[in-house]
Amino acid sequence: MPVTEYTKVKELFGPLMLVEKVSDVAYEELVEIELSNGERRRGRVLEISSDAALVQLFERSVELGTDQAKVKFLGRGIQLGVSEDLLGRVFDGWGRPRDGGPPIIPEKRLDIAGRPINPEARAYPVEFIQTGISAIDGLNTLSRGQKLPIFSGSGLPHIQLAAQITRQAKVLGKEEEFAVVFAAMGITFEEGNFFISDFEKSGAMERVTLFLNLADDPVIERIATPRMALTCAEYLAFERDMHILVILIDMTNYAEALREISAARREVPGRRGYPGYLYTDLATIYERAGRIRGKKGSITLIPILTMPDDDKTHPIPDLTGYITEGQIMLQRSLHQKGIYPPINVLPSLSRLMDQAVGKGKTREDHRELSNQLYAAYAQGMEIREMALVMGEASLSEMDRRYLEFADEFERKFVAQGENEDRSVEQTLDIGWQLLRMLPRSELKRVRDEYIEKYYAT
Repeated sequence: MPVTEYTKVKELFGPLMLVEKVSDVAYEELVEIELSNGERRRGRVLEISSDAALVQLFERSVELGTDQAKVKFLGRGIQLGVSEDLLGRVFDGWGRPRDGGPPIIPEKRLDIAGRPINPEARAYPVEFIQTGISAIDGLNTLSRGQKLPIFSGSGLPHIQLAAQITRQAKVLGKEEEFAVVFAAMGITFEEGNFFISDFEKSGAMERVTLFLNLADDPVIERIATPRMALTCAEYLAFERDMHILVILIDMTNYAEALREISAARREVPGRRGYPGYLYTDLATIYERAGRIRGKKGSITLIPILTMPDDDKTHPIPDLTGYITEGQIMLQRSLHQKGIYPPINVLPSLSRLMDQAVGKGKTREDHRELSNQLYAAYAQGMEIREMALVMGEASLSEMDRRYLEFADEFERKFVAQGENEDRSVEQTLDIGWQLLRMLPRSELKRVRDEYIEKYYAT
């Protein structure tokens, strides 16, 4: 497609530029702006009218001006050059090397917008992924091809949890290649260095691709970063038959960037100032994960977001919960007790757990054991709240046992070290050890044959 040059820049406001008297321009087409001093900057088409195009700038608009700028529409969207050499490398939000290494020699270039998976072609996620974290593996298991977000709060250790999952995640009983694509949006320089040094120190770096967008990087780059990561994941999964775990952190920073761009476009705001299309935009990211019939590879997605004011009804976690298949909730009160990871298993949920556990996948007793642990902990929490109101002196002997169970459950099952990688068998064995604190007559959610096999030993 021929490249046409225009000079009719009518208006420049914030990160947006209005170019007049254009023709044959497409939505999201890549744009190159040449300044009077020869410097080049880039953008993309956001909106098109009969003879004008609204261009979103990727870099700062300082020194740009409207008189001398020359605008070229390049006839293609934003692309990522892909090959297996992406593994073990660190890139910025545009896919440019950030680690000082050479540029990738691509096998092909893919548009970062991707292509949606046909629902008819999707395969149901049924294979267990072991994260090495008991509160996830035991009670809220992750399946290959699932979308399972982590809802956190400001100051909670979701960064450390993300790094631990990246180091430890594995598909059990499979010899197939497994890798992680990690995208960070709006994080600090210190946090970026933490991820890089942690992966290099643990040896996980050789199977990880990092896309880092720092807090002082352009806002529009933040919009592109998760799409760069998912384009890389789609290539490795569906063309190189690898199992890919994609971790996106922090989706709140992404949504804030989307709100900033929407305000610059003077769009009518929706809930709390976020654009009305926030749900649709998040879905275009989350729905790129999954498995496809006839393809060996898969994309499993863990988006991590910090809930403003720890409010799970905020638009970002609220809409994320509608699109994804459950959630892992981090709780501030557990963190204040010194429990890591501070996962509150009661509001946490994995909707695809039933198909991913059991004989031949984890262990035969997994589902019923998790139900019993959940019920016992829930009862213990109710008694803890009752004791705060009425005093412990009012508790019965059985109530005291459940209260002690809740305390021990948090200390021994939920809590573990940042470098502690528990197998699913270890996790289930810890669960049975905790259930021995309760009389056998209280185990009403586990069949007798499992009680005979695991409770008494």
